[in-house]
Amino acid sequence: MNGESLYRLKPTLSNLSAAVKRPGVYICDANDLHHLNGKTNAWPPSVPEVGPGFFSYFSLDFINFMVNNVVVMQKLNGLKSLLILVILIVAGPVYAIRLSAELTETCDSVLQKGLEQCLVSLNLDQATNYKSLSIVLVDITNPSSPRMAYVNPNEMMYAASLPKIAILLGAFERISNGEMVLNTQTREKLAHMIRNSSNQAATEMLNRVGKAYLADLLQSPRYRLYDPEKNGGLWVGKEYSKAGVWKRDPLHNISHGATALQVARFYYLLQTGQLVTPELSRQMKSILANPAIEHKFVKGLKSVHPDFRIYRKSGTWKQYHSDSAIIEHHGRRYIAVALAKSHRGGKWLSDLIVAMDDLIFKSAPSDHSRN
Repeated sequence: MNGESLYRLKPTLSNLSAAVKRPGVYICDANDLHHLNGKTNAWPPSVPEVGPGFFSYFSLDFINFMVNNVVVMQKLNGLKSLLILVILIVAGPVYAIRLSAELTETCDSVLQKGLEQCLVSLNLDQATNYKSLSIVLVDITNPSSPRMAYVNPNEMMYAASLPKIAILLGAFERISNGEMVLNTQTREKLAHMIRNSSNQAATEMLNRVGKAYLADLLQSPRYRLYDPEKNGGLWVGKEYSKAGVWKRDPLHNISHGATALQVARFYYLLQTGQLVTPELSRQMKSILANPAIEHKFVKGLKSVHPDFRIYRKSGTWKQYHSDSAIIEHHGRRYIAVALAKSHRGGKWLSDLIVAMDDLIFKSAPSDHSRN
């Protein structure tokens, strides 16, 4: 549109910097809509047409930028200009709120009561009282209004292979920055690390990402997946090999650790396109599909809903058992995370996921009933 651009933005440089300080933010300028990621202004190939996927690229930062800076309409010229206007006015705020929503420790009273009843019926309430079991359950069928229930959500526990999801995130951050190539070999290595829980693949990818880089990423203000104010979170301080520990987590001296809350946040950010970029979030989710190890959550769900879809990572070492997933079936989608310290933990998690799955549907709002 050259000199007769649809919008003339009048931001200061500092305002512009604040508006685009993280990836996934789009803005109008003389060249229409561009992806401002600090490296390129190319329209992302992952958004071939206008639709819900397109709208989801707007973030709350973008809306704040538009509100706080004067936008002057110079000329409406045809359908293209009108389309941009509609996107800004109608779609932007709706999807910005959805994408910028965050999981907080606010329980849905119905879901919370149901979870506590499940624990009693499964004779697991004592395990939670002794903090040998921590759980977070989040209904994200409507991602802008997640319904959450939990027990011991900030209890830091040894999580064995579950924190390999953090290595997955680190790899995709490197890929996004042009510091690693997502070729067939790398994708297969990441899939083997997640689906088969290969320790060799995990160690190789951890060293390619960099231990210090990953630790900084997990503690970064953008993600806060390890947050001292929340008693920790995802931590990878050691290779998945016989090599010595690089750095244990600062609060609990754990080499491979997690809290149920931060793992749930990982999956929520993944599902809403907030890990790295929306397109790379989708690719990460695809790697979490089709688990090769069928125990714990997978074993339990297969017994009652063989048609379910799961995006998942588990962990097992001695008495430590963990599982985590996005689960989808019959029109609902939810996050389930459970960390256990017991030699019976595998059985606990198989039984628990069946009860939690049933609870998700029984407690669903009337407009989201089971199909």
